[in-house]
Amino acid sequence: MNLFRAALAVADSEGDAPVDWTAVGSAACAATDPGDLTLSAADRDAYADDVADARDGIRAAAGVDFELPETVQIQHRHHWIDANVDTFRRLLAPLEGQGMLVPSIARTANTGSMAVTLGFLANNVLGQYDPLLLGDGDHGLYFVHPNIVSIAEALDVGLPRFRRWIAFHEVAHAAEFGTAPWLSTHLESHMEETVAELAAGRFDRSALAELNATMTAVEGYAELVMDRAFDREYADLRTKLDDRRRNVGPVSRLVRRLLGFGMKRRQYERGKAFFDAVADARGVSGAAAVWEAPENLPSDEELDDPEKWLARVA
Repeated sequence: MNLFRAALAVADSEGDAPVDWTAVGSAACAATDPGDLTLSAADRDAYADDVADARDGIRAAAGVDFELPETVQIQHRHHWIDANVDTFRRLLAPLEGQGMLVPSIARTANTGSMAVTLGFLANNVLGQYDPLLLGDGDHGLYFVHPNIVSIAEALDVGLPRFRRWIAFHEVAHAAEFGTAPWLSTHLESHMEETVAELAAGRFDRSALAELNATMTAVEGYAELVMDRAFDREYADLRTKLDDRRRNVGPVSRLVRRLLGFGMKRRQYERGKAFFDAVADARGVSGAAAVWEAPENLPSDEELDDPEKWLARVA
């Protein structure tokens, strides 16, 4: 980790765009310790076994059929940054058409803020199912091994059980996108629309609410099937992880708030409550009806009133 090199990369940012994405990647990596990725053959086999068991367990518990992504990688933090720079660049592409009052100053500030964002996320992401929104290619499943190890130690929980829990959560996302081939494009179009509106200086509250409702469904369903499929005790894992998120320092708390981590937690909780109610009424396999078509996604109102969704979706 070299903060001087990170600052230099930001200061030397160039080009005509609002963000120098090459400098973002360089600065984020320079400011972030990659972490140890020394893995034995047994370690790699354990990840593979957890992913395969998660696939089989979720297929059985949720009554859905899906395949694992072509790409399953165990990464360190720099790998995660490199894999996500292009995703951020594509997502924020509508901003590139906006004029800047003082281009060089704005570009430096934007580049620095994005480098901080990616560096912070790289230190906190445990696993990621990436449907490659706004891009072409196969979906990917990534595990950030140094973060999994460090957080398991911080929580004082066994690494094998914690790693397996993360694997089940990410494979649950793979089940959603594998069951609903339309979901990736659906999310992509809503994200593009929302960013484009913001880039034009407009705030479309209804579009943002619809995007949030979709993401709440995505996170809630993953929580449901992970809980029903996971084959070990896990209540203490969730409690300890939630306590850790709450008991962070002021700087980390501010960054988490700016990045919407509180909203993501709310999506987990609200979505899980919705799908628990649906599963109680129709079984876990019946909850998969949400992925049959975009029209079956719950509205913002239905998320808080599952009975309305149950009455609408036969």
